[in-house]
Amino acid sequence: MKPLSLPFLAELTVLRRDMHAHPELAFAEKRTADIVARELQAYGLEVHRGLAKTGVVGVLRAGSGKRMVGLRADMDALPLDEQNDFAHRSTHAGCMHACGHDGHTAMLLGAARYLAEHPDFDGRVAFIFQPAEEAEGGAAVMIEEGLFERFPVESVYGLHNWPGLPVGTMAIHAGAVMASTCRLEMTVSAQGSHAAMPQQGVDAIVTACHLVTALQTVAARNLSPLDAAVVSVTQFHAGSAWNILPDEVTLRGTIRTFKPEIQAAVEAAVSRLCQGMAASFGARIEVSFNRLYPPTINTAAEAATCRRVAEKALGHKNVLTDIAPAMTAEDFSFMLQKKPGCYVWLGNGSGEAGCTLHNPNYDFNDEVLSVGIAYWVELVREILHP
Repeated sequence: MKPLSLPFLAELTVLRRDMHAHPELAFAEKRTADIVARELQAYGLEVHRGLAKTGVVGVLRAGSGKRMVGLRADMDALPLDEQNDFAHRSTHAGCMHACGHDGHTAMLLGAARYLAEHPDFDGRVAFIFQPAEEAEGGAAVMIEEGLFERFPVESVYGLHNWPGLPVGTMAIHAGAVMASTCRLEMTVSAQGSHAAMPQQGVDAIVTACHLVTALQTVAARNLSPLDAAVVSVTQFHAGSAWNILPDEVTLRGTIRTFKPEIQAAVEAAVSRLCQGMAASFGARIEVSFNRLYPPTINTAAEAATCRRVAEKALGHKNVLTDIAPAMTAEDFSFMLQKKPGCYVWLGNGSGEAGCTLHNPNYDFNDEVLSVGIAYWVELVREILHP
């Protein structure tokens, strides 16, 4: 396929870096939303605002077709102090684009601009700029507020830059691509005592330590080796003095799975361990599960379409279908529960430009902008061909 001519690429790079320098957290992406709306209006799109507070949807029409396809980009940043020293580093303390959502937004804007200038398709495209992907579920809020009623897309598509994959490549999964996420909290209550006389109480810390160790058996000894699950304890809060055994310990962590039945099995195993450990040590353990995002599951037909499109845009050898799914989570999963679609990974390179996601030294690789735009444009042409 002949490469797209993108005379505005330098301008788009400046825009991407401006968004990187001015990151905004979930549901507070007002400046970013203003930029998106301004750009879409300048391209001649119909602009809709207000879904999930800062969400923006641009609609582009061509031909007489009634079919509509949805393309989604996320806009929010992370609560993290940036450690880069380049000119476009974050100007907001404690906030940075450490996941590349500035790049996702820029690529979708670039696709909207190109398609507005070259409307060689028949139908309608909804360019969905979503707030609050990072742990706040902005996708679910947009859906609850009528996203798919107002914009009745027949299918919906998303992408994420993926450090470690070479620039110019794309990974496409048929089925599961990312896991569900569930917050786990366990409170161990016992009888506090003087640290020098532990026999006078029940040690909540010892109980909690044994529980942390026992939790490592949940996936290893309760599930088939062919089923994937992660149970990680990430917080251990206890005590306030060096000579007092506290009467309470709070443990927090995360559960990741790809299937609802595996999630249920993990929760049951964790609950059994908590009950047994409490009985063994004479303590009390309360456990709670807060399910956040469901697994991100691509539908087969749409994944096949994306594979064909990516091969046209990037070349057959640059489309990777043997990359394992990730245990990270993504709220695009809510959209895929409502509509068929596909979520793909776009190579962000290795080395400095491919620094891992959610890292204070991360930056989106601007070399990828043209690749993502080409994919979006070819996807619209494939689905809404005249």
